Amino acid sequence: MVCVMHSIRGKNRLINMFSFDALNYPYASRRNVVYAKRGMVATSQPLAAQAGLQVLQAGGNAIDAAVATAAALTVVEPTANGIGGDAFALVWHNGKLHGLNASGQAPQSLTLEKMTSLGHAEVPKYGPLPITVPGTPAAWAALSERFGRLPLSTSMAGAIELAQDGFPVSPSVAFAWQQAFRLFKQQFKDAHFKSWFDTFAPERAPQAGEIWQSLAHAQTLQSIADSRAESFYRGALAERIAAFVQAAGGYLSEYDLANYKVDWCDPISVNYRGYDVWEIPPNGHGLVALLALNILKGFEFTDRDSLLTHHRQIEAIKLAFADGFAHIAEPAHMRVSVADLLSEAYAKERRALMRDRASLPLPGEPSRGGTVYLSTADNDGNMVSFIQSNYMGFGSGMVVPGTGIALHNRGNNFSLKPEHPNCLAPGKRPYHTIIPGFLTKNGQAVGPFGVMGGFMQPQGHVQMVMNTVDFGLNPQASLDAPRWEWEGANRVNIERSMPEHLYHSLAALGHDVTWSNNRIAFGRGQIIWRNAQGVLCGGTEPRTDGAVAAW
Repeated sequence: MVCVMHSIRGKNRLINMFSFDALNYPYASRRNVVYAKRGMVATSQPLAAQAGLQVLQAGGNAIDAAVATAAALTVVEPTANGIGGDAFALVWHNGKLHGLNASGQAPQSLTLEKMTSLGHAEVPKYGPLPITVPGTPAAWAALSERFGRLPLSTSMAGAIELAQDGFPVSPSVAFAWQQAFRLFKQQFKDAHFKSWFDTFAPERAPQAGEIWQSLAHAQTLQSIADSRAESFYRGALAERIAAFVQAAGGYLSEYDLANYKVDWCDPISVNYRGYDVWEIPPNGHGLVALLALNILKGFEFTDRDSLLTHHRQIEAIKLAFADGFAHIAEPAHMRVSVADLLSEAYAKERRALMRDRASLPLPGEPSRGGTVYLSTADNDGNMVSFIQSNYMGFGSGMVVPGTGIALHNRGNNFSLKPEHPNCLAPGKRPYHTIIPGFLTKNGQAVGPFGVMGGFMQPQGHVQMVMNTVDFGLNPQASLDAPRWEWEGANRVNIERSMPEHLYHSLAALGHDVTWSNNRIAFGRGQIIWRNAQGVLCGGTEPRTDGAVAAW
């Protein structure tokens, strides 16, 4: 990543040229937590955080700021999210927590039989087949309408300006963009992928510091803002989306788009040492984080860097994912209830399976009874935990020509096993990886938190909650701390900053441990806590272009 800087002085043009790597930081760096009183936005890209802060300063609340930030992220971080993705939110408003599930269903005309008749043993990653109804634009409109103070067009104005006027690409986004370009250049040969290259890499992927502009993206955002997302689901944009997907051999139709509605839902929680940890219920897999915390609260933890702490965290996550993969689906298709899975009796039963060495757990049977994340808060006590995603980076690789709409590939998470509760079916939502988190205590908001990154997300939530509750770390230190990621079987990746003794000790317990330099793989998180005096305290992810904008 090379940045060229020019300086001009007086009448004589004096050019100073500096070449440097925007992703090379050879010396240890530290950032402090950020305090503020009137408002705060924490997210993975500084310009998006500023877009949210500007809306707060213009009289908007935390919900308006969340919408502004989310819309801006589709512009400045297209490598992880877009207009054609899904979204989830936890909203603290007037002393109550509200859940929003804006994930989309499979097309009504797409059946298991059609998918398997095409020779697929699993839903493909790319192309038209994994595309489900995008929920992101509907999420913005729903949040704005129910809780916002400002018109949607006002909240989205900053995002539209960024797309229309252009913006300098940030380092981590440039890195991910170039990775995607190299991968797609090798894999995307069909004609329906041409629009991705036309839109995002007509010649090459941009480098850090280069200006990126997308007039088509700006026009689409303006249409969504002016129509309160109606044009996306029941207007000209809907027609273009459906026609493009179907011409490529997909099944998404105008009918699917026109009949889409977001789901306002009741969040689910467990109490962890006096704090209530909240997640969106299935089809999201926030349940996995709660299952793991329910197991872990039966142990005492005093040393974050001890072998026993890490071993138990990893083993609890494995047990939780075993249940998650077996049971999480569209709620109507689940064979066991969330309440039964989160019962104290079941947590005790699963905790009893923990061993001194790494194990390969099976799912239990309880008694029956590429993503961006942002946090916002305002001076009135409102707080939002919001996450949106195209799933795998740019998603399906399908971009509706002339619109900037990159369509997600969320359907890839469906099972094609007829007996599985998450099996593909018309109008069904898939197992979903994006999860916002929220913390309360004694009925009062502590604040929003989240760690984006596919199946890393529940693992990141567990580590963030324990860093805060068990080990007393401030929001920034909680995010700075070295992380691990369980990948499957006994495979565990750990960051290079992890103490070396843990690497060797975990391996001695049977964990298949690997050092990893892939910072993005360990998730990208944000935290905002509010104290008893109403002061906001925020931390942002050091592994990406994270920023806290404060007022």
